[in-house]
Amino acid sequence: MSAPHVSLIIPTQRRLEGLTTAVRSTFRQQGIEASSLELVVVDNDVQPSAQATVEALAAEAPFPVIYVHEPEPGVANARNAAMAKARGAFIAFLDDDEEAPEGWLAALLAAQKQFEADVVFGPVRGRAPAEIARHRGYLEWFFSRVGPAEAQLLDHYYGCGDSLLKRSSLPDPVAPFSAIRNHIGGEDDLLFGAMKDRGSRFAWAPEAWVWEDPVPARLTLDYTIRRAFAYGQGPSSACAIQHDRLGIARWMLIGLAQAAVYGAVALAQRLIGSERYAFTLDRAARGLGKTLWWGPFKIHFYGLRPAT
Repeated sequence: MSAPHVSLIIPTQRRLEGLTTAVRSTFRQQGIEASSLELVVVDNDVQPSAQATVEALAAEAPFPVIYVHEPEPGVANARNAAMAKARGAFIAFLDDDEEAPEGWLAALLAAQKQFEADVVFGPVRGRAPAEIARHRGYLEWFFSRVGPAEAQLLDHYYGCGDSLLKRSSLPDPVAPFSAIRNHIGGEDDLLFGAMKDRGSRFAWAPEAWVWEDPVPARLTLDYTIRRAFAYGQGPSSACAIQHDRLGIARWMLIGLAQAAVYGAVALAQRLIGSERYAFTLDRAARGLGKTLWWGPFKIHFYGLRPAT
């Protein structure tokens, strides 16, 4: 059997409903031959809780579906386990809370060809249930990814969900994601940052958009503000990895100023009942993350074993 042109990868952990939606959306892709595709679903639960679901979905699939069980918790562990099984020259990542329209993959591939890109990113459209009334606009914005209106090369990068990677461009084509980010996330930032330093080409495909349907537990300010704080830690943490003390100091000072200014504005907005309160609080949290970025302040979002 010849190797597929594209390996679709969906990491999952105890989200069977979202996984089912994501997987079925890959079956509906148009503009590319099914014979050139495969799907790898990697289950990062301690128990193989997604196996029966994936095997049932495989019976509907127009291309091979490979189930991988990676019991060792961690987002990098999961991605690397899938990469080790994937055989495609290109790797397309979709999250288990995302749903891809029919032209998604074809749009990613078209942008890759047009710009000879090493990585292509597409937009994400956050979608909150109608019953979510409080801060709904902010929550949908938080879970969205917005970029240029036109397809183009980028001088920056986004996250791994809704992306296409050229395998031969990766520093390590089998296990490119660093285990040091297993539990806090940002394993994709480390990879793409290293690729940028090596001169890799990043592109944007506005037609390659996907829906994102966060689980209800994430549709709260408690979750998003903690996540915003963690996002803010990124620049300072990256400088620490590079032993760039001046960079760390610079980002910490910037973050302190942002936290102070946006924190004061957010407090005023809350007192007057402004709908912008959540957006401003988010910016304050990102600033504080730049300042408080080291060990005790790291927040674990991934790789947690279920309670027993």
